Amino acid sequence: MLKCAALLGLSVFIFSPSLYAGEVDLSRQYSNCMDRSGGVTVNMLDCIAAETSRQDTRLNNAYKRTMAALNASRKKQLQEVQRLWIRYRDVNCDFYADPDGGTIAAVNSNSCYMEATAARATELENLREEY
Repeated sequence: MLKCAALLGLSVFIFSPSLYAGEVDLSRQYSNCMDRSGGVTVNMLDCIAAETSRQDTRLNNAYKRTMAALNASRKKQLQEVQRLWIRYRDVNCDFYADPDGGTIAAVNSNSCYMEATAARATELENLREEY
């Protein structure tokens, strides 16, 4: 039951319009890199990979700080939710890598990982502020 509720909550968050409306907190380095990419897929993928790495670090730091602020029961809940979220993000973003979708499918899939990771980092940073 808890897993179903967690997945439902995650799906509401992941499909939130703000995730795809450009409100994800991405770095200036990413923006500059994409400006310099010239629309070349390999360059864009390099920019996305670098930003995904930055956002993954941000996510891990936010997760650790949030966990440190919780009691044992809430830590266990967050750990379970985070594992479910990672599974969901991975499966969802892999779906965008349509083998028949051409090079844009790779860009879409990698962008999905990057944006979802950034959005989750922001969510955890905001959650930590509540504790």
